[in-house]
Amino acid sequence: MIKGKLKVIGEHYAEFYCPGCKEYHGININNGTGQHPAWGFNGNYDAPTFTPSILVKSGHYCDHAKSDDCWCHWSEKHPDEPAPFKCGICHSFVTNGKIQYLGDCTHELAGQTVDMVVPEESEEAK
Repeated sequence: MIKGKLKVIGEHYAEFYCPGCKEYHGININNGTGQHPAWGFNGNYDAPTFTPSILVKSGHYCDHAKSDDCWCHWSEKHPDEPAPFKCGICHSFVTNGKIQYLGDCTHELAGQTVDMVVPEESEEAK
């Protein structure tokens, strides 16, 4: 269900569209389930704030990654298939409906602050 700037899935999980990664990031909120980690949430779906920061890593940036897990080399092994994922880091603070991307992000919005978008307006939601 779309609620403000979030996709709400049950009462303990939400996703927001990340324009830097061009995909959704999901987090546990309103934790009463014992699932960890859980983020603090201000309860405002139109101008959400989550605490602490949100860090998403993929591919060779993951702590548990092995050298052969890297999506950067997918095309060498599968020349006729586009990579299903990409290697990257997205690190942000979500405060009052704005996403502040930190300098360790590997996408083009590193160091910038942008307004959150309503999920239906994002490319992924179409």
